[in-house]
Amino acid sequence: MSKKAIVFGATSGIGQALSRLLVKDGYQVIITGRRKERLEALKKESPEQYIVRKHDITEVDDSKVFFEELADDMPQVDLIVHNAGIGENNFDLEWEKDLPTLETNVVGATMIYQLSYNFFKNQGFGHLVSITSIASLVGNRHVPAYHASKAFQSSYMESLWMKARKTKKAKITVTNILPGYVDTDIITGPTFWMAPLDKAVNQIYTAIKKKKRKAYVTKRWRLVAMMMKILPPQILVKFL
Repeated sequence: MSKKAIVFGATSGIGQALSRLLVKDGYQVIITGRRKERLEALKKESPEQYIVRKHDITEVDDSKVFFEELADDMPQVDLIVHNAGIGENNFDLEWEKDLPTLETNVVGATMIYQLSYNFFKNQGFGHLVSITSIASLVGNRHVPAYHASKAFQSSYMESLWMKARKTKKAKITVTNILPGYVDTDIITGPTFWMAPLDKAVNQIYTAIKKKKRKAYVTKRWRLVAMMMKILPPQILVKFL
C-alpha cells in the first residue's frame, strides 16, 4: 500500500515541487490551495496519485470540515506538510497589510497544526512538517508581521515536538523546516544566497525522510542562524 500525504499550499513554489517529489517517491498526495486551476494542472501529471482539494486555510471552519471528511478520501495519512503562507512589506505599519498575514500565518496555520496533531494522535502515528522560515529567528523593520508570524510558527512547532515526546499512545514526528531565500514567487526584491527551487526542495525532502526536528535550507543558513543568535541588536538592525 502506498504512503499517503497532504500538502497544504501546493499551488506553486515549494509546496508544488515537494508534492512532485512525494509522488515520485510513491506517495498518494492530497494537494490543497486557493487556486484550483493550478492544482488541477498538477493533477494531470499523475492523475492516479493526486487528489485535489481547493482550500483556504484562513477559512478555519473549512479546515475542520476538511479533516472531518478526510476518511472519505484518505482514511490513513502518513505525512502532513503545512506550506501555505503569505507576507508583504509594510513600511508604514498599515493594519490592512498585516491582517492577511496574521490570519494566514498565525490563525490559519495554528488550526492546521492542531487538527493535524489530533488526527495523528487518534490514528496512532504520523509526521507533521511545517515550512516556516529563517525569518523566524529575528525581527525586520520592513516586514514585521511576516517575521513575527514565522517566529510564532517556529515556536508552536517546537511546542508540538515537546508534546509529541510526551504523547505515549501515538508515535508522532514533528519537523520544522526553516528555508532561507528560495527562488519562488514570494521573493520580490534583491536577495543574497538565493537557492534554486529544486535544490531547496531536495534538501527539504531529505530532512523529512530523516525525520529531523529542525532543518535549515539550504544548509549554509545554519551559519546565519548561529550569527543571529549571538550578534547584538545594534548590529542586526543595520542589515534588517
